[in-house]
Amino acid sequence: MEEIKPDKTINIKGLVCPYTFVKSKLAIEDMEVGEVLEIVLDYPEASRSIPKSMEDHGHKVLKVEKVNDTDWVIVIRKERD
Repeated sequence: MEEIKPDKTINIKGLVCPYTFVKSKLAIEDMEVGEVLEIVLDYPEASRSIPKSMEDHGHKVLKVEKVNDTDWVIVIRKERD
């Protein structure tokens, strides 16, 4: 599988909902269509809610991966303004 290189990475570890989504949404709004956002987080609920919310807003979820006991990485491509 080809490695996806993010255009921007945000670390929202330590934040809980709704702040996890707010930070993610603000980050992707500041990007160009086609760019890739990588989100690093440690809040389990956000590992499910962020991908769903981003898809609901028309973006493409490329990866959701639990990378260790506490952290997830979510990779999203901006599909629309």
